[in-house]
Amino acid sequence: MIPPISGFSKLTKKEKIDWLAETYLKDQPEDVRILRQYWNEDSHLQQLHDEFTENTLSNFYLPFGLAPNFLINDELLALPMAIEESSVIAAASKAAKFWRTRGGFKAEVIDTQKIGQVHFTYPGDSGKLTNFFEYVKPKMIEAVKPITKNMEKRGGGILNIELKDKTESLNNYFQLHCTFDTQDSMGANFINSCLEKFADVFQDEAKEFEAFSNEEKQIEIIMSILSNYVPHCLVRAEVSCPVEELSEDDQMSGQEFAEKFLQAIKIAEVEPYRAVTHNKGIMNGIDAVVLATGNDFRAVEAGIHAYASKSGNYTSLSHAKVEDGLFIFSMEIPLALGTVGGLTSLHPLVKLALDILQQPSAKKLMKIVAVAGLAQNFAAVRSLTTTGIQQGHMKMHLMNILNQQNATREEKLTLTDYFKHHTVTHSSVIEQLEKLRLQ
Repeated sequence: MIPPISGFSKLTKKEKIDWLAETYLKDQPEDVRILRQYWNEDSHLQQLHDEFTENTLSNFYLPFGLAPNFLINDELLALPMAIEESSVIAAASKAAKFWRTRGGFKAEVIDTQKIGQVHFTYPGDSGKLTNFFEYVKPKMIEAVKPITKNMEKRGGGILNIELKDKTESLNNYFQLHCTFDTQDSMGANFINSCLEKFADVFQDEAKEFEAFSNEEKQIEIIMSILSNYVPHCLVRAEVSCPVEELSEDDQMSGQEFAEKFLQAIKIAEVEPYRAVTHNKGIMNGIDAVVLATGNDFRAVEAGIHAYASKSGNYTSLSHAKVEDGLFIFSMEIPLALGTVGGLTSLHPLVKLALDILQQPSAKKLMKIVAVAGLAQNFAAVRSLTTTGIQQGHMKMHLMNILNQQNATREEKLTLTDYFKHHTVTHSSVIEQLEKLRLQ
């Protein structure tokens, strides 16, 4: 049995790697070489990456790609995308090309409210608590003035604080439900700092509130934390064109395409098993841009999937309809993003990504990210309802299979040309590669 290690975080990076190699990797030199191989040769840049998180051993690379020709609100943009999955960037680019000549994408920010909560227990009369809240609310807002000063200069700050009675769900459970505008910052640290100050003032003032009994004065703060569910930080993205313009070939008319596409969307609206995969495709586009711009894709994922369940059933995030001969495909999602603070000012590739996007505000980035998700979804549903998803996806996956087989450059060129006209499967690629090597 492997013994636990004490003080691992205090070891140098070399000592951490030596311990890992000896304890778990059977002292394989190749494993250590791989870890070192991914270090950046610029020691300052490597140190920057080392300090992004804890116990860093190496860097983990993802491809950083570009999807060009996105016409968004009449502005042509190229979208940086960080993702490892084959066909995502190609599909997004294809959708961008399709819609560029049909009016492009339209996007608008509906609201930008973000939420934080102070969760606490109170074992007394709710009427007294309401009176206390009205008394202490201005004191809480005043107490955070040093924290909110700079945010208010930029046009943001605290929007409201509400007292919510949650005792029907949990005995003695109440919360301070707080809304914020954090402008171009994602705002997690700002919100959490405000919440913790609210909690301190709320708890301290309760001890002095004369209307409370001794028991009621003992309010217990359970936790103070922002929420990644932001149903009032919303952005809408949309594309539309006359139905007849949907057709790109003689195989299917625009009307036939629209009818089949709408049916596919309706299935995702009513069938959770389909909706999860449908929405995952949307997140392929969203996560790739969120990650490239240094935002928290895990928070975005959690909030968007919660939003997909807001009716009580998990359903499609995107919707389609035909009105008066016009095909309309749209999506409304919650997005809490930032373009200042965090990695946006530290990670060189994040800074580059924001430069590519022309240094967008947080609101503009919300629009761009929503469009990336809608484009990806359009491309996926179009493939599913026409050629099938595997034809395009497996051709993009071809290179992965060839790399797994250590194919040479010449072999890759030959087989790429061959599979332009043949179905790609793992077995068929291996078969053709073996034939080629026997020639």
